[in-house]
Amino acid sequence: MTEEMAGREILDPEAEVSPVIDPSREIEAGAGTTELEQLKGERNQLLDRLARLQAEFDNARKREAKERADTRDYAVSNTVEPFLSVMDNFQLALKANGTAEQLRAGVELILKQMEDALKGLNVAPVEAVGAQFDPRVHEALGSIETKEFPDHQVLEEIRRGYRIRDKLLRPALVRIAVNPGQVSD
Repeated sequence: MTEEMAGREILDPEAEVSPVIDPSREIEAGAGTTELEQLKGERNQLLDRLARLQAEFDNARKREAKERADTRDYAVSNTVEPFLSVMDNFQLALKANGTAEQLRAGVELILKQMEDALKGLNVAPVEAVGAQFDPRVHEALGSIETKEFPDHQVLEEIRRGYRIRDKLLRPALVRIAVNPGQVSD
């Protein structure tokens, strides 16, 4: 044997080797397994909670979309309902076999009914004829030269304008006075 080999032990490969186990490491390994199982349990609880929260969120989103659609349908039905009787009266007018004067009187009544329906929705006509031209609520389509009326006074309404409360829905189309005798500002 060489000196190098003298310092080494020769082990018999068939000899039984008993592992050296440190008892303190065994307790740590057991504690690690328990801790690992606890962490897995907490993870599973958190995943379950996450899945439930995602389902709740999805249900809330669907419920909100349905409520929004229901609210829109309710608003539309409340808006359309007053006009159904107006349509009924137009259909009756078309079926009537009256004179031109009777037809005109019937259409005037239907127009009054339509104006009442709009008033119920807080829709009001824009003041036009006789008012001073206001570009915020009037749209001038032309002018009429005259000395009888002040400059920029609305003389004719071509199409009625409407507002809902303070918001303009559409401007009134008008013709205004141009008075060359007055100096316009």
